[in-house]
Amino acid sequence: MKIHVAHSPDSDDAIMFYGLASGKVPSNGFELEHVLSDIETLNRAAFDGRYEITAVSFHAYAHLTDRYILLPHGASMGDRYGPVVVAKKNGPASLKGVRVAIPGELTTAFLTLRLYDPTVQYVVMPFDQIQEAVHAGEIAAGLLIHEGQVTYEEEGLRKIVDLGEWWADRTGGLPLPLGGNIIRRDLGPEMIRNVSKLLHDSIAYALSHRKEAVEYAQQFGRGLDKDRTDTFVGMYVNDLTLGYGERGRKGVERLMADAFEKGLIPKPVPVEFAA
Repeated sequence: MKIHVAHSPDSDDAIMFYGLASGKVPSNGFELEHVLSDIETLNRAAFDGRYEITAVSFHAYAHLTDRYILLPHGASMGDRYGPVVVAKKNGPASLKGVRVAIPGELTTAFLTLRLYDPTVQYVVMPFDQIQEAVHAGEIAAGLLIHEGQVTYEEEGLRKIVDLGEWWADRTGGLPLPLGGNIIRRDLGPEMIRNVSKLLHDSIAYALSHRKEAVEYAQQFGRGLDKDRTDTFVGMYVNDLTLGYGERGRKGVERLMADAFEKGLIPKPVPVEFAA
């Protein structure tokens, strides 16, 4: 059976699927087709159920629980770090009266920004254009995801707020769940279980063969050298990726509860994981 596996063309997502993409982890008879697209596009596609397995933002997941279920591995979580709002060095020091460029309305980065400041003004912009827009003065501040979180300082920008730090202080140290892998419920329990194991084994292979996996992931790093690719990958592919654990699951539950309480998602979200 052909299974479409959709994820972002980013070094952290790439390393999760390295075992399967390289053939080092056998696909056990499944024909896996990897689909690469930016996270906001994947969020939108999930509303149509386009792919059997897809990476999504947890913000989008809140709207998708009828069609998809969370896989128990493959999460990207910020543990006292995460999306960061930046400005030029002579730019604003707070968000008061500032319009922020965001990478998509369904991203968890934007959801967390609205938890931080419910009145924030914003404009949507492709994630890989935000830093340059801030540099050029087209926008006063930008919300950075992906590699921008590790490169903004050397590019002459400064932090207004790191939302991962803010979240950890707010929640007593819980990680901030940003993205996860979900699987379509209509595949049925047996197939979900079999495909889920493939993804788990792919992540486990990458973590136990880190050097070769990072070398593979570097091609998706959009200009990051090997050391910075390794740093970025380590931020988002780790033990919490292999399995949420108690802290990870509590992080997801807290995010969903806070978002509903603030009226940022339409209904309470039961955090349910595939077996």
